[in-house]
Amino acid sequence: MRLDLYLKRCCLTRRRSEAKRACENGIVMLDGRRAKPGQPVAPGRRVSISFLDRYLELEILKLPAGNVSRTEARTYYEVLRDEAREVTDF
Repeated sequence: MRLDLYLKRCCLTRRRSEAKRACENGIVMLDGRRAKPGQPVAPGRRVSISFLDRYLELEILKLPAGNVSRTEARTYYEVLRDEAREVTDF
């Protein structure tokens, strides 16, 4: 499964295009390296996302077969780190 599709299906982004853009802008890391949207993911790999207001690091537990609910999506990954960030205006 592609990384951008995984992020969308697990409700970490709203749309696949949003996940693709985040990867292209260097916001998403896969196993400590800058991620490409089409990179394959598998259970055991670590994903980190640097949102404007928080930093999220998670481990992939399993891959969803299709779209899942927001509640069910949390069973597909384990949050390792979730830190709030202070948002500063530029």
